[in-house]
Parts: sequence; C-alpha cells; structure tokens
Amino acid sequence: MCLAIPARIERITDGETAIVNLDGVRKSISLALVDNVAVGDYVIVHVGFALNKLDIDEADRTLALFAQIDESTGGAA
Repeated sequence: MCLAIPARIERITDGETAIVNLDGVRKSISLALVDNVAVGDYVIVHVGFALNKLDIDEADRTLALFAQIDESTGGAA
C-alpha cells in the first residue's frame, strides 16, 4: 500500500525543491512534478516528491482523518 500525505510548503529552496511541514516534521522534497506552487500551499507528498497541489479545505479534511485514525488506534497506526 502506498500513502501520500498532505504537506504545507514552508520554503522553496530553489526552482525544484522545497521544505515542507509534515505535522511538525520538516522535510526537503522535489517540486519537479508540480507547477505553480508557492509558500503556504499544500501538496500531496509521496516518496519525497510533490505529486500535485491540494486545496486547503481538502488538506484540512485529510489531515483531520489521519488524526482521527491515530486517536482511534492509540497512536499505533
């Protein structure tokens, strides 16, 4: 199973990489597969690549579902 996670772009380090925030964890990712992203945007991240831009409402809903799963499994998910 593959999991792609919404992450907020905190800083664009050059034209093709960015630092994103994944629930408090900062990670460098590639932007090579997406266009027109800016600081504050949410992207779907899989294996270190932003796959596509995500609107903030969808990102919030998805992150809330992840939090709900984490709570229901006692953090073992």
